[in-house]
Amino acid sequence: MRIGVLTGGGDAPGLNSAIRAVVRKAEKYGYEIIGIRRGWAGLLEMDTVKLEYENIRDIIHRGGTIIKTSRTNPKKSPNGVERACQNFKKLGLDALIAIGGDDTLSVAAALSEAGLNVVGIPKTIDHDVPETEFTIGFDTAVNMAMRLIENLQDTAESHERVFVVEIMGRHSGWIALYSGLAAGADLILIPEEPFSIKDVVDFVKRKIDKGQKSIVIVVAEGALIKDYKGPITKDTSVDEFGHVRLGGIGEFLAKEINKALNVETRSCAPAHTIRGGPPTALDRVISTRLGLAAVDLIREGKFGYMVALKAGKIVPVPLSEVVGKTKMVDKELYEEAKVFFD
Repeated sequence: MRIGVLTGGGDAPGLNSAIRAVVRKAEKYGYEIIGIRRGWAGLLEMDTVKLEYENIRDIIHRGGTIIKTSRTNPKKSPNGVERACQNFKKLGLDALIAIGGDDTLSVAAALSEAGLNVVGIPKTIDHDVPETEFTIGFDTAVNMAMRLIENLQDTAESHERVFVVEIMGRHSGWIALYSGLAAGADLILIPEEPFSIKDVVDFVKRKIDKGQKSIVIVVAEGALIKDYKGPITKDTSVDEFGHVRLGGIGEFLAKEINKALNVETRSCAPAHTIRGGPPTALDRVISTRLGLAAVDLIREGKFGYMVALKAGKIVPVPLSEVVGKTKMVDKELYEEAKVFFD
């Protein structure tokens, strides 16, 4: 059997662990693994590389993805889905493993509906793929963001400043909430709960009036301001999946606080730095388990599924139950966090 594997969308720590596991398990069964380079672009252009465990056995600690990635969307290309199906056959593939978030998995679902044997693995630092308790890269991103927030707390305290830290999170605030809570941030703002500038300014003023000289606010890049139309963006261009380039809410909020209270306020946006570097042990272990399970699904002939973590077990979930949905931060969880926002 000949199996293709690709990584699509943004890179995430743990992708190489999953690839390594796919190759190892496939070779145990006597299968051949073909790496499709640069995500769906590689399938459209037939850009591939043969993967053998002996050559990649030491990649488990490496961030990024050895087979590269892109945000190419075959559904936006002329006859893209049809071309992808044709190239699948030209490459002699019997099955395909697509590792990615909602965008990548939406293409996997489309190819599955077109008759191809496809299995998905959930990957996104945003943690917003539904029907799974784990997405590759989230744990590493949270730990990276947490440490950065802690570093800024030292600077904020030393200079008696207000800091606004902008953290990745387009539609959901999982990274901002988890990293902010873990680092002891004073306030966390997420897309699930729009806020007003006045409320934030009043919050900072209360803190200052109580004698607190340093304040750290964590805000997700996709957080929404009441009475504003949509999130703050860097520009109006969109990628092939229709996403605008977010960014700037941290700087905007810092300026508004400074203008209203005349207190020194700085902003910091670590952006892509939290999605690089070596994956955590959790990311390495669970991405390995997901990779092994994906090959087992193919061996069992169960296609059109995504492997997911539920209650500690790796289970198959139909792609149809995943695509087009976003796992948002639970309201109850955010209410728990608000205990620290006084």
